[in-house]
Amino acid sequence: MTEENLWTRRLRESPGHSEWYVERFRRLAAEGEDVVGEARLVDAMLPRHARVLDAGCGTGRVGGHLARAGHTVIGVDGDAVLVAAAQEDHPEGQWLVGDLAELDLPALGISAGFAAIVCAGNVAAFLAPSTRVEVLRRLRDHLADDGRLVVGFGAGRGYAFEEFRADGREAGLREELLLSTWDLRPYSPSADFLVAVLGR
Repeated sequence: MTEENLWTRRLRESPGHSEWYVERFRRLAAEGEDVVGEARLVDAMLPRHARVLDAGCGTGRVGGHLARAGHTVIGVDGDAVLVAAAQEDHPEGQWLVGDLAELDLPALGISAGFAAIVCAGNVAAFLAPSTRVEVLRRLRDHLADDGRLVVGFGAGRGYAFEEFRADGREAGLREELLLSTWDLRPYSPSADFLVAVLGR
């Protein structure tokens, strides 16, 4: 049995948090806020009609945008409430409930070999510490040979950027590009956000 992740712990401590999260992003989108910046960056990396895995897809805001852009999107999240919202709001994608620490899409009849895997929305910071390397390894195993894993999360969330980078190396990933924002600003050691583009 894997260690409880921080999102599951939050749900246990704050019943109703998932529903609040769903309504928050629906409201932001309705108000015209930019909630798909991560998706635009990933889309720019891809040829048309690429296969994309949205790892920790939440409400589907990132994967849904990529699906509407013409990509084939599979989203996986451990929160059934968020996955139900993704299915309702973004029917263009395929949304599954699952633990990233146990990710094995081929066992479900879904081939690996994704051109891109996106892990946005601070998902990495919610991983249980004992599962971080395993999650990164499983994501690596779902990439195409020339595919790219794009991970973004903020500082001060209990997962130091240097620790993440070391975990990536241990998981067999290589760094292609480090940024401090989803709009392509360069990374520096003082950055309060990290966007890492990783390959096999």
